Amino acid sequence: METTTISQAKEKWMAALGTSHAYASGSVAEAFERFDFPTTRDEDWKYTRVARITNKTWVKSDAVEACDVQSFLIPGLDAYTVVFVNGRYNAAQSFLPTEQGIHVSHETKLANQRASYNHFFQAYADAACTDVVNVLVEKNARISKSVHFIHVVTNAQVLAQPRINLIAMHGAEVKCIESFVGTESAKSFTNRTLDIEVQENASLIWDKIQLENDAQFLMNEENVRITGNGRFTINTLTIDGGWVRNALNISLDGQNIEANLNGFYMPRRKQFVDNHTKVDHRLPHCNSNELYKGVLNDQSTGVFNGKVYVHLDAQKTNAFQSCANILLSDDATMNTKPELEIYADDVKCSHGTTTGQLDEEALFYLKSRGISEDNARRLLTSAFIGDVVSKIENDAVREYVTQQLVQRELLVA
Repeated sequence: METTTISQAKEKWMAALGTSHAYASGSVAEAFERFDFPTTRDEDWKYTRVARITNKTWVKSDAVEACDVQSFLIPGLDAYTVVFVNGRYNAAQSFLPTEQGIHVSHETKLANQRASYNHFFQAYADAACTDVVNVLVEKNARISKSVHFIHVVTNAQVLAQPRINLIAMHGAEVKCIESFVGTESAKSFTNRTLDIEVQENASLIWDKIQLENDAQFLMNEENVRITGNGRFTINTLTIDGGWVRNALNISLDGQNIEANLNGFYMPRRKQFVDNHTKVDHRLPHCNSNELYKGVLNDQSTGVFNGKVYVHLDAQKTNAFQSCANILLSDDATMNTKPELEIYADDVKCSHGTTTGQLDEEALFYLKSRGISEDNARRLLTSAFIGDVVSKIENDAVREYVTQQLVQRELLVA
């Protein structure tokens, strides 16, 4: 995209802020002055083109629209639900927690903007935030049911910029699921922000399921701060979607912390999936484990950029990162960039990435046993991503994810 085109598109986006433009002050206004849309000359966006997003006109929903969410629920999952429709919080369709120890509140505008921003879309998410849901889990509370956040898009040209803020206080335990889905007519750009604080001795598991269509663009940012003895696990499961970028930033801001980052992505046709992770080890005696696997078909493209940063004071750190990929087509592309930046000397850290094709000998063996080539490929794919799927602790969620893969003929039943 030429510079003039970028400038024209940016002006259009700024004009679309409308009355929200009044909020574009302070650090937001500074970011708008400083940043144009990211380009492939920006290191964090080297393989990620945004022109398909920025050249379109997106419209923020002014009203909360009705939607039947029954078809988007997970069978067998006993959970509270928090529903967003076209980026707006839908109270009528939500089933909020009734037990003691957890509180959910809602705001129509972000109360506080950040002190600084790293790119244009971060600032835009604050300036044009559609709705904010705040979740507070009280000290030592053990929440009996999972909390299921459901993002549904029903219309065309929708700009959805919801935000979720969650605090798990000292000793709390909670499990959350987040689904991104759309109807057949959905055409959207969702720019969702998630801010999490896991306090001392607290535990949080977050399962994120991405099931949008080829006309939907999804940009997710997760900012997670964990303090002493905290436990945090996130499973990022990208099953479908035209354009997906997940930016996961985790700060281990205490001792004896465990952070687990797992994910798989299975793009096909001309789909695009980008996973950017950063794990920041600040203090001693912490563990982080990162496992991502991708299976790419047709003319799809994948990106994985994982960075582990170990500070000088973070002795006795254990940090392990692995990204493995299989290309099912000669036209599929995978770009990987694992990074370690270590300033402590008493650590155990490793990273590695592989990209290849299915084992021809294994394929031949399965076919010689009367299994069709398509099913043989699906069987090998099932085995390949199986160790990621097995990390989903919730039985209902794991079964749902498996069934979604089978329905799309990505796995064999």
